[in-house]
Amino acid sequence: METYRKLTNEEIEILEKNNCVADSWNNVQVVTKFCAKYVSHTRFSGNIRLGTFEYEFTLPGGIKKHSAIRNATLHNVTVGNNCLIENVKNYIANYNIGNYAFIENVDIIFVDGKSSFGNGVEVAVLNETGGREVYIHDRLSAHQAYMMALYRHRPRLIENMRAIIEKYATENSSATGEIGDNVTIVDSGYIKNVRIGEYCEIEGASRLRNGSINSSHDAPVHIGCNVICDDFIIADGSRVEDGCVLTRCFVGQACEMRHNYSASDSLFFGNCQEANGEACSIFAGPFTVTHHKSTLLIAGMFSFMNAGSGSNQSNHMYKLGPIHQGIMERGAKTTSDSYILWPAKVGAFSLVMGRHVNHSDTSNLPFSYLIEQQNTTHLVPGVNLRSVGTIRDAQKWPVRDKRNKKALLDQINYNLLSPYTIQKMMNGIDILTGLQRVSGETSETYSFQSAKIKNSSLRNGIKLYRTAIHKFLGNSIIKRLEGVKFSSNEEIRKRLAPDTAVGLGEWVDVSGLIAPKSEIEKLMQKIECGEITSVNCIHDTFAEMHSRYYEYEWTWAYDKILTFYNLREEEITAADVVRIVEKWKEAVIGLDNMLYADAKKEFSLSFTTGFGADGSHEERTLDFEHVRGLFDSNPFVTAIVEHIKVKEALGNELINRISHLID
Repeated sequence: METYRKLTNEEIEILEKNNCVADSWNNVQVVTKFCAKYVSHTRFSGNIRLGTFEYEFTLPGGIKKHSAIRNATLHNVTVGNNCLIENVKNYIANYNIGNYAFIENVDIIFVDGKSSFGNGVEVAVLNETGGREVYIHDRLSAHQAYMMALYRHRPRLIENMRAIIEKYATENSSATGEIGDNVTIVDSGYIKNVRIGEYCEIEGASRLRNGSINSSHDAPVHIGCNVICDDFIIADGSRVEDGCVLTRCFVGQACEMRHNYSASDSLFFGNCQEANGEACSIFAGPFTVTHHKSTLLIAGMFSFMNAGSGSNQSNHMYKLGPIHQGIMERGAKTTSDSYILWPAKVGAFSLVMGRHVNHSDTSNLPFSYLIEQQNTTHLVPGVNLRSVGTIRDAQKWPVRDKRNKKALLDQINYNLLSPYTIQKMMNGIDILTGLQRVSGETSETYSFQSAKIKNSSLRNGIKLYRTAIHKFLGNSIIKRLEGVKFSSNEEIRKRLAPDTAVGLGEWVDVSGLIAPKSEIEKLMQKIECGEITSVNCIHDTFAEMHSRYYEYEWTWAYDKILTFYNLREEEITAADVVRIVEKWKEAVIGLDNMLYADAKKEFSLSFTTGFGADGSHEERTLDFEHVRGLFDSNPFVTAIVEHIKVKEALGNELINRISHLID
């Protein structure tokens, strides 16, 4: 805690000689080591506190500048130690400025009245006309926002969540703004009612109004040239640059907004990357990515999504206005020039190609292709399970997580196969076999949700879903029995018994967090009855669910193992386990071989087109190999080959470990 004193007569004389003026020098306080010679051409009013000037900044290019205050007007401002403030065109008012701040060539920075700095701003997400508003705040996670946006049928929940956020906003309101330690603000324009965290860099921003920039030492925030932000919160580790325009937006941890991207009434959560295009009333869950000028995302919910160039949606049908919305579940992607007329719901890890206007719901047919042919949606169930691109996506997301691991807001589960997706595949098998039963196994095409499914696609979808289910359930049982020596079937049964009853029933993907619906229900009940009354308690509850995912997953998987393989809990033997593991080996190797074949397409003759532009066939092949490499040495291909070996050995190890128990 700094100790301040009044200016000495000698210091006042030096300041006045340096063309400084004050409404009253009695209102200017300084630290013990204050040096007046570093303050010049400055006007003071209100209550002023000044620190030391003992530090020299080294700027890019090698130029050095000593800490000082020059050519500025300060009103009710505390300046920390070793700051440089110069060339403030208008003034800085009502701010506490931290140590080692560098503020140069700015227009105006001020707080006008009491402000909550963006906390409590109402964002009309999903529905432009309102009805699904999310109240943003510093601690907002994708999961909190999901509950507030989608559980509107529980008015007490929404009312209490709103009250919790309003309480947080009130507690964080002040008539004085904060500029943290080691902040840089240069060549910027209008900054009003903005709280700026430590180590933030603001370079060339045009306007920042009513918001919080929650930068930190471990995850600094960068705000770049010509950025305009109104009514906003930007979480730590994010970058908003290159003329982006954000209005009533939340930008989550480690997001990147670039190249004139514009967004209004939208939420962007962990690791989103948005560039060039436009967003309106979207709920962008973790890893929502769009890079193209021609892409419009509107009134949709996304996560782990990549939007192709020119892909867009419509949220009204020219009747009652923009009241419709859509959901693309985790991992769903759009190709170039794709279009979806909301309302619609696209299943997890599906690919959308062409224009779709029939409002399909394919949520129980994940990993599918939706292809438009002659204005009709054709559905290819499960085919994305054998796509090398799907596996590559699943592998890259954890690697690309740039968030500060010490203070995560979003609890992100990266698993491709989980109770959430496997349950949908089980439902998908019921749907597809039901279509077969009703329309006959020899029908050329089947109709589902205004989409057409070819006979061959339907049969292949059932096969792919069953293969994935075998893989998931086999993975689960192998993991459960890992590293334990068993001397009897009873010991196996005891080990297989779940550690908790939590996990049975339906699972949900709460925008990145995969959890039993029962646990989400318990949290909502606690909020409704007033047992949970703070945003931090909500956050901690989600974190607890995430940390216990595998414990809950086994409870669910064990129950499905019993039903899927027609087993009884008290009668499971080593022979049953071996049968499951053999099915698992067949599934894993089968899927890997499909991935291998899909990857090989990338090295076919047609894919060499455009290589070796001015040469013969041999030169074209050589050019392709030098750029893309050889198929057999491609890292992903070698990983598939190695994966087959490792998984086969893993299954064999368990079989060998319990084979002595088989009669």
